Amino acid sequence: MESKIEIYKTSDNQTELKVQFDADTVWLNRAQIAELFDRDRTVITKHIANLFKEKELDKNVVCAIFAHTSPHGAIKGKEQLNEAEYYNLDVIISVGYRVKSQRGTQFRQWATQRLKDYLITGYAINEKRLAQKQQEVEYLKTGIRILNRVIAEQSTAEEFEMLRIFAKGLELLDDYDHETLDLKGITQTETIFPTYDEYMALIKTMYSEFESDVFAKPKDDSFHSSINQIKQSFGNTELYPTLEEKAANLLYFITKNHSFVDGNKRIAAACFIYFMQKNNALLKSNGLPIIENATLAALTLFIATSKTDESEIVKQLVISVLNRNL
Repeated sequence: MESKIEIYKTSDNQTELKVQFDADTVWLNRAQIAELFDRDRTVITKHIANLFKEKELDKNVVCAIFAHTSPHGAIKGKEQLNEAEYYNLDVIISVGYRVKSQRGTQFRQWATQRLKDYLITGYAINEKRLAQKQQEVEYLKTGIRILNRVIAEQSTAEEFEMLRIFAKGLELLDDYDHETLDLKGITQTETIFPTYDEYMALIKTMYSEFESDVFAKPKDDSFHSSINQIKQSFGNTELYPTLEEKAANLLYFITKNHSFVDGNKRIAAACFIYFMQKNNALLKSNGLPIIENATLAALTLFIATSKTDESEIVKQLVISVLNRNL
């Protein structure tokens, strides 16, 4: 579409150009750039050529061809379709710092001031955010100290256990915030790996009359990969040496691989529980589950919504929950 934008004002407040918007940037042709900086079009053409020659900018990225109509030169009342090269804001700024003219000087002064404003404002905003973040951390630490003190004063076992779990949860949040979650699990034992058929038999028991027709319907063979990846080793060294690491990666792989048309998160959580149960690690010594249902649901959803580059921190969170029996 076409619109108008005031890049900056000249001393007579007359600078205004018709520009083209596309892909979140501004596009001008060479004639418009020449008008903007009050220089001959051949000068602008030379500057643009040098930008690409010196590899300051990639022409394939900053240049585009736009079609527009204009009056036909030979036939009165008829229009013709023309194509022209347009350049985005990166080119406009680069030319503005190269061109020698009064307009060019005004542009550089304007751009420099805007950059200073941005840096000062950005620094102030970041400084405020850092201060708020530090305050949040201090509140969290204070909360943990108070909880630990209250826990020591509780008389009933039920109250003690409830507050102990809550305090561990706060500590986990603090470790997540400071990127100090557990990197490794704590249980090194010979692992029992359920087979593909055993997992599929488990999934079959999850069917009900309320399920969709595509629940647990395989999309591809990636489920095999999900359950086998936790067995990997290099030589005699396991890639995931502890039970907690194996379980965390199993939950992650099944959730993220989307092997089924429907039900991937529920299937991942069920397989995780089955794996822990087969390895006699699902229950704590007091008979309670090592991980609460709500916690497992939250972790599975957390994994599902995470990005690829967040995989390690997500797995560390699961490992930390298992290590701390939350």
